[in-house]
Amino acid sequence: MRLILLGPPGSGKGTQAQRLVHRHGIVQLSTGEMLRAAVAAGTPVGLQAKEIMANGGLVPDEVVVGIIADRIEEPDAKKGFILDGFPRTVPQAEALDELLRKKHLKLDAVVELRVNESALLARVEKRAEETRARGEEVRLDDTPEVLTKRLAQYRSLTEPLIHYYSERRKLLTVDGMMTIEHVTREINRILTALGALEPKEHEEPKRAAKRASTASKAAKKTAKKTTKKAAKSAKKAAKPARKATKGASKAVVKARGTKKAAKKAGRKAASAANARKGAKTAKKAAKKLTKKRAKR
Repeated sequence: MRLILLGPPGSGKGTQAQRLVHRHGIVQLSTGEMLRAAVAAGTPVGLQAKEIMANGGLVPDEVVVGIIADRIEEPDAKKGFILDGFPRTVPQAEALDELLRKKHLKLDAVVELRVNESALLARVEKRAEETRARGEEVRLDDTPEVLTKRLAQYRSLTEPLIHYYSERRKLLTVDGMMTIEHVTREINRILTALGALEPKEHEEPKRAAKRASTASKAAKKTAKKTTKKAAKSAKKAAKPARKATKGASKAVVKARGTKKAAKKAGRKAASAANARKGAKTAKKAAKKLTKKRAKR
């Protein structure tokens, strides 16, 4: 991960940089510290910077870029780095882009910590008052007057970088007025979403366990839903069968009733036939008797 943190003085860049360094094992590259280290080490670029500083001059951009070029080649910078204090201007940003291009590296993101300047000034004033109340001396660089000058310098020199990196789709803005913890979480969230950060090794088993637990819950939920749906479908499918069975039972009962009625009607018909036969026989016997009496 190669990252730049942008923001006015007092926005919390240093605090967030240290948290990223601690969490992800990358290095924070401060131009001031790199210059001092290069001078102490006696490197060619360091010797050049030493001579310029000894004469009271400002170290030119090409010298600073040369020091950064040497520094990012060191082993501890292989996993990534956060640039602190550089670039401060658009020309410096262009020089950095050219350096990274030559080394076949890319800048992953530029995170802007956006803050309310009025709130920053109020914060510094309060801190100064508390320092005086404790009987301590206020640092010269920690007063509202100095902060006002530094904010003006930031707006004129560094703020154009916001537009520069926004055009190149590298800029990500975070509300720097949130608590330190919230700012840290938001930075990590957006960097992880970009793929610039990888989870720490000791965190991966926890995440894997969490994913497995989530998958298990989802599987149980799906199985329960499927079982419920299947039972509902089976119940729905069985309904016509129950209706048909009920209809068949009614038909059997009806058929039995019809059979019984037919049997009863048959008995009645037989009785009627026997009665007619008996009447006919009686009539024939009476007729025969009448004939016999007539002969006498």
